[in-house]
Amino acid sequence: MATTSAPLASPGKSFSTVCLIELWERFGYYGMQALIVYFMVQQLGFDDRRANLVWGACAALIYVSPAIGGWIGDKVLGTRRTMLMGAVVLSLGYALMSVPTVNTWFLFSALGVIVVGNGLFKANAGNLVRKIFEGDDSRIDSAFTIYYMAVNVGAAVSQLFTPWVKDYVNGIYGNGYGWHAAFAVCCIGLIVGLINYFFMRKHMQLIGSEPDNRPVDKSKLLAVMVGAIALVGLSAAILQYEWLARLFVITAGIAVLLIFAVLINKGDRRERAGLIAALVLIVQTVFFFIFYQQMSSSLALFALRNVDWNFALFGMHLWTWSPAQYQALNPIWIMLLSPILALAYTKAGNNGRDLPIAAKFALGFAVVAVGFFIYGFAESFAVNGKTSSWIMVWGYGFYSLGELLVSGLGLAMIARYVPARMGGFMMGAYFVASGCSQYLGGIVANFASVPKGITDPLQTLPIYTELFFKLGCAAVICTLIALAVLPWMKRLTRIHNGLA
Repeated sequence: MATTSAPLASPGKSFSTVCLIELWERFGYYGMQALIVYFMVQQLGFDDRRANLVWGACAALIYVSPAIGGWIGDKVLGTRRTMLMGAVVLSLGYALMSVPTVNTWFLFSALGVIVVGNGLFKANAGNLVRKIFEGDDSRIDSAFTIYYMAVNVGAAVSQLFTPWVKDYVNGIYGNGYGWHAAFAVCCIGLIVGLINYFFMRKHMQLIGSEPDNRPVDKSKLLAVMVGAIALVGLSAAILQYEWLARLFVITAGIAVLLIFAVLINKGDRRERAGLIAALVLIVQTVFFFIFYQQMSSSLALFALRNVDWNFALFGMHLWTWSPAQYQALNPIWIMLLSPILALAYTKAGNNGRDLPIAAKFALGFAVVAVGFFIYGFAESFAVNGKTSSWIMVWGYGFYSLGELLVSGLGLAMIARYVPARMGGFMMGAYFVASGCSQYLGGIVANFASVPKGITDPLQTLPIYTELFFKLGCAAVICTLIALAVLPWMKRLTRIHNGLA
């Protein structure tokens, strides 16, 4: 089939094509993420609790929607076409966010368009990487680690740039126009990504799913478009009404478990072992994403209220960041660490010493714990309620290494354990589980929500550090659980590989 012959010709060029459009898509997404909680708190007047829950619900929708997009790519429009359609819809969503209004329904509708675009794009981009390197486990781990680095190149640039655009335009024009100018930059990033793909499209002509090899079915395309419009409206309602958001998350979580139950029951011995192993790792990923969601919620507000934004070394001032820019520390660290880990995975694989993914997950939780303990002890390095910027640097460093070991291999885990015929759909199921945990992460962040009227850093600092210390303890517990199930995971892997 065409989906397997092309990668043998030039996997490197095909892989770089997907990486580049993913880079620009993530430029748009993370540029928006860096500002969205601040926008709701500072511009729309939301309290911490509502901002955390709205963004948690939006992140959940953004992660859940690829379950549908993966199926559309596998069975309806084609993996490659669906990914490109998603990029176009995403550019429209960011364009809507650039409209200068503070109407909440308009904002929620624009976020709904982003939800739809992400659903069409995300699972299919990852599935294309799987198709390029299918059958080579060590190269899949390495490829997805580099792919994850491409994500973070886009994230780092946008999370440094969009806050600067916001501050610069607000300084000149005032009236909050800077927020919308920054969102417009996110839209431009998607347009650049699409233009780049156009010039590199020849490397992707034979990569995709079966529907990519056939002419577009206009009736199916129309059905997808109608469904997308309906999903935009539903997403806006979920963001507006908290009870609906909780119902949605609970329903999505139950659906994932039922899907796994059905597939495990129908599969043969090897498929069943692989699916059970994938389910165990997905459950662990759910806990990781609760930690992950703190970056754009509790840690973002911590940076706003309790971090000295000036970087100094030996008493000499180096530079000053705005609070939103601290989120860029995560992708910066990941860019530094990704090549090292990718090289280590490839070398270990060549020498027959590659650690199982389950062991990497356990190690990942351990270093995440170290990162949160650093934040938890930030009070010890604070002056008048403001802690050093370097606390954020090192906390993000350990956290980011943990992210690479857990979330960075989440897609590789699906590629390794799930049968190829359900690859896109199961990529989507992985994102559904991740989305549920994003909303749970918003709930956890609310344990550190600061009541309106409290602005003294000395009062807010203990609220945040208590939460971070407890999250560090929770990460230690996750590490112990991951180590406890490791022998069982090794046996499931052997069965899946036909060795037992």
